Amino acid sequence: MKVIKSFAILALTALAITLWSCGGNSHDHSHEGHEHGATMEAAHGEGKEYTSAYVCPMHCEGSGSDQAGTCPKCGMDYVAQSEHVKDGHKH
Repeated sequence: MKVIKSFAILALTALAITLWSCGGNSHDHSHEGHEHGATMEAAHGEGKEYTSAYVCPMHCEGSGSDQAGTCPKCGMDYVAQSEHVKDGHKH
């Protein structure tokens, strides 16, 4: 009986943690598939690290450019904004 009670408590705790951790993941998909050109306001942030033609995948503060290059903060290669938001990658 003690084993069953322990298992039930463990199972309920795991369920509670799972529900709690997934509960706040509501996404706004109303902008999916809507691109407004190379320099657009991205659905996931403001500032040039989100809206430039070329962005750092990590969106480091102060990054972003109108030309391909590398991020001055983390050194990652910039990716084209149009490619970065393709396939639902909008944070």
